Amino acid sequence: MKQPNWIAGRTCVYNIGYHFVWSTKYRKPVLQPPIDERTKEWFLAIAQEYGFTIENLEVMPDHCHLFVVAHPKFSPSKLAKLLKGISARKLFQEYPQLKNSLWGGHLWNPSYYVGTAGSVSSSVIQRSNCTQLPDIEEQKQPFDPAQGPP
Repeated sequence: MKQPNWIAGRTCVYNIGYHFVWSTKYRKPVLQPPIDERTKEWFLAIAQEYGFTIENLEVMPDHCHLFVVAHPKFSPSKLAKLLKGISARKLFQEYPQLKNSLWGGHLWNPSYYVGTAGSVSSSVIQRSNCTQLPDIEEQKQPFDPAQGPP
C-alpha cells in the first residue's frame, strides 16, 4: 500500500526529510536583499540539478533553514556540502562585495545542524519494536550442540 508521502526510487521506497540549519561565517548578517532571494534561487537550482527537493526554505540575514527530502543515496553531509559549497561559490561570483564583509573569504560557517524527519516518530518505532519482542523471544530455542542447529 503506497502512502501519499512515500517516494519510489529505482531500488527503494523512502520518506526521508532533513532539517538543516547553518549560519554565515562569524554570524554576519550579509544575506540582505537582494542576496537573500538569490540565495534561495541557488538552493532550489542546486536541488533540481542533483535530484532532491527543498520542501521549505527560509533565508535570514545570518542563517538559513532548509527542509530537504532526498533519496537515501545522499548522506546529510553530502547534501550540506553541495548546498553550502555551490551556493557560496555562485554568490561570491555574483556579489564580490560579500568577501569584504567576511574576512576569511568563506560565506558559511563550517558547522551545521541536521535533524531527520519522516512520517513515523521514534517513539512509534520503539513501541512497535517492543510489541514484537515477545514473539521473537518465544521463537528462540536454546542451542544444544549434540542436536545441531534448530
